[in-house]
Amino acid sequence: MGFFSKAKDALTGQAAAAQQAAQGQGQQGQGDGMVHVQGAGPVDPAAFGGPSTRSVAENDPIWEPINGVSLQDYADWAREAQTRGINDEAGLITLAGEKGVSAADAKAALDGWVARMGQSQAVGQQFRKFLGY
Repeated sequence: MGFFSKAKDALTGQAAAAQQAAQGQGQQGQGDGMVHVQGAGPVDPAAFGGPSTRSVAENDPIWEPINGVSLQDYADWAREAQTRGINDEAGLITLAGEKGVSAADAKAALDGWVARMGQSQAVGQQFRKFLGY
C-alpha cells in the first residue's frame, strides 16, 4: 500500500469517526462496543508510523492483560507510584512485587502496555482515564 493510499484510508476512517461523534455515537460506553479516541485530528498518525487514532473494539486483543496485568492494574500502580514518589521503572516493578506480581511479569507488562500505547492512542487515553486525568 502506497503512501497516498494510507493517507486516503486514514482520512476516510477519521471522517467516519467524526461523523459518528457528531451523531453522539463517539463516546465509549454508548453501547457501540468501541473505545474511541477523543480529539483526534483528520489524519491518522498510523499512516506515518505513529499510534493509530482509529476506534478499537472493547473485545480487541489489545486490551487483554499482559502476563496477568491489565491496563487498569498498570494505571493503579502508576497512580500509587506517583503518590509514593516512585519515578522509575525499578520502583514500579518493586511496587508490582508488593501486589504479588513477579519482577519478570511486571517488566513484561510495563513494556507491553507502553508498546500498545505506541500502537493506539485509544490505549493511552484509556490509561489516562484510569489515572483520573
